[in-house]
Amino acid sequence: MGTLKFHFMKSTAIALAFIGVTGILGAPGEASAQIAKNVAAKSPWGPADEIGTLNMMTDNSRLDILKQVAGGKVYDLGVDLFIGMPTCCGAFGDPSFQIFLTHAPSRGDPAKELLSYAGDAVNMYTHTGTHLDALNHFGLHGKIWNEYSASEHLGVRGWTKAGIDKYPPIVARGVLIDVAKSKALKHLPASYAITVADLQDALKKQGTTLQPGDVVLIRTGVMTLWPDESKYRLLDEPGLSLEAAQWLVEGQKAMLLGSDNFGVESLPSPDPANFVPVHSYLQAERGVSILEAVWLEDLSKDQAYEFLFMASPLKFRGGTASPIRPIAISIQRR
Repeated sequence: MGTLKFHFMKSTAIALAFIGVTGILGAPGEASAQIAKNVAAKSPWGPADEIGTLNMMTDNSRLDILKQVAGGKVYDLGVDLFIGMPTCCGAFGDPSFQIFLTHAPSRGDPAKELLSYAGDAVNMYTHTGTHLDALNHFGLHGKIWNEYSASEHLGVRGWTKAGIDKYPPIVARGVLIDVAKSKALKHLPASYAITVADLQDALKKQGTTLQPGDVVLIRTGVMTLWPDESKYRLLDEPGLSLEAAQWLVEGQKAMLLGSDNFGVESLPSPDPANFVPVHSYLQAERGVSILEAVWLEDLSKDQAYEFLFMASPLKFRGGTASPIRPIAISIQRR
């Protein structure tokens, strides 16, 4: 027990030191300060809203995208879950993925066993593998999206508001922005912060136009490092800058953002006071949920940049995330 405690404390100290030391290398810029207000926002969908921009989905929008399906090939955007897989947050004390048998058939004489029964159980952090973050994952000053406060809405087992159980199945137009391919790179360099110009350049090369209500998936290429947990890691990942995130959700009206990395945004943060400024901006200030560790390699290989996106989280009551297995099906390009 003492050894385990030592290793946990050591890994946590290393992670926090990394964030702190690298964070102070650059103070948050003026542009970042203007983007993020650092205050949880009220929802434009009313005081009872718990799903933010997912309110952009309607029966008509779902039917419209379903009508555009151009073929039968299904792209699996989820990664395998297995013991020893890369996990984002072990350094913070969160559990690794474990699966074990609770019931197993006999390994003896099969003639003596009519019914062979197997069952298993799982222990995991809800932010494991390909997953969807709920809006109660990150807040600001004790409040999450729609100004739900921890003092009023946080119970002994978690949040009573904005949990993953409130999320509807997601059926929408999806767009891949292949930043790595646009730069002719296998994957972006560590800690690279994707700019607005990077997104615009990739979209231009792809011949792709964003539309309001899109699920926008950013390919950094780091899934080419999966599942090597020494290389596929959180704390120095390439990803979106705050400015790029703002351009997508405020300028292009994206409904949902995702990426092939652990945390969507570039790390370490340029802000020493906030180690995940893109998360808090998107979730607490804009009501935008986040997809993480999405498998985008097959879409990239086939240059399938526009598609029907479908995913549905498990209904963990009050959960801050859920593992998902999204699928994509190519649509007719307009």
